[in-house]
Amino acid sequence: MTAQPSIPDPKSASIRGALPSDSLRRQILVFAALNLGLIAVYAVIKLGFALSSETTNLGVFLTLGAGFTAQALLLLALALQPRLSTPRSLTAIVWASVMLNSGLVTALSMLTRGQDNQYYILMVLPVLEAAFTLDLYSTISIILIANFFTFFSIYTLDADEYIEAGASSLIHTLMGVIVWLLVNNLRQRERQLRGNLKELEETRERLLAEEKLAAVGRLSGAIAHEIRNPVAMICSSLATAARLNPGHEERDQMFSIAASEAARLERLTSDFLAYARPRVAQSGPANVADTLGYVAAVAAAYAADRGVTVVVNAEAALEGCFDSGQIQQALLNLVLNALEAGAPGAPVLLTARNGGGLLRLEVSDRGGPIAPATTARIFEPFFTTKSSGTGLGLAIARNIARAHGGDLRLACNEPGQVTFALELPQTANGTSRR
Repeated sequence: MTAQPSIPDPKSASIRGALPSDSLRRQILVFAALNLGLIAVYAVIKLGFALSSETTNLGVFLTLGAGFTAQALLLLALALQPRLSTPRSLTAIVWASVMLNSGLVTALSMLTRGQDNQYYILMVLPVLEAAFTLDLYSTISIILIANFFTFFSIYTLDADEYIEAGASSLIHTLMGVIVWLLVNNLRQRERQLRGNLKELEETRERLLAEEKLAAVGRLSGAIAHEIRNPVAMICSSLATAARLNPGHEERDQMFSIAASEAARLERLTSDFLAYARPRVAQSGPANVADTLGYVAAVAAAYAADRGVTVVVNAEAALEGCFDSGQIQQALLNLVLNALEAGAPGAPVLLTARNGGGLLRLEVSDRGGPIAPATTARIFEPFFTTKSSGTGLGLAIARNIARAHGGDLRLACNEPGQVTFALELPQTANGTSRR
């Protein structure tokens, strides 16, 4: 059940828990830059008045210049000093900016005593900065400071100015509190979202662990099933042979069955070890046509027994970067599958294509299509539709492809054509059709 956002505690909503330090530092940098720009605007406006009139207040210029310099130094220190990224340092910088503007407003108000001035606007940015970065009590404190200087800057002027100052103070208060509430609500939601994401990640890890356990269970069951059958046949054959007299024809037949099942058990064990503990690919320069030609030569006798041929289609100069032994093993598994599943008399094609950063080795036959129920599980270990298959050929071939940074996929599954594509990167990295 998702937790509902809680009402924030003003005492706990401090700068320490509001935002990550990097985000908070960027916000304070933005406010410092805006503050620097605001002071510069005041200086430019004052310079324009000075150029258009005969009266010039040198003290105002000097004060604005000092404020601009101090704010620039604060901005540079924050931008150039990574050590100023701790919550305590950032809090101190926010208060330093508030005090800087407060001192600047005080000095400017005293220099322009009895005149109509708007320097209290310099307190707007500190209020917004506090609302973004500090807790509620600190924000209210800065609002009160801003309101004080709003009235201080119009001291000795007429009553209308006090009404205007009161309106400005109200704006400061509403703006600061509303912005703080909005920002704090966003932070509460952000914290809740981070909590939800963490919970989702933990749930994902638990599901992955459970899936691994389930996969191990399925694999163990498949191994037990595959081993049990030949072991049972061996035991039964030996027990039968033991009851028969030496030289009995059936006794020799039982020994032959036991030997055959023992060989099948050995083959199953070897295939499983090849699947469970794939060797690291020792990639190196290799001629693709030679690799495909070797696979075709090895499979030639098996193909001849079925009255078909293995045809190689690859450019003689085509080069790749892979472990020749492993790729030959993967392709041989695919070719033997194709010879068994292809149409009678139709050749099996071994093709090499190059492009798009991939070397694509294809094994095609004229059989098919493979049933959808089979294609969904075709790379699953120990899944086979053959009576004598181990169900590991395609799984081993895909492991070899992935060990090279590539993959094995069923590229075409149509009536009259089935193609498996073994895709490898052009540079070094890193099944019985059942």
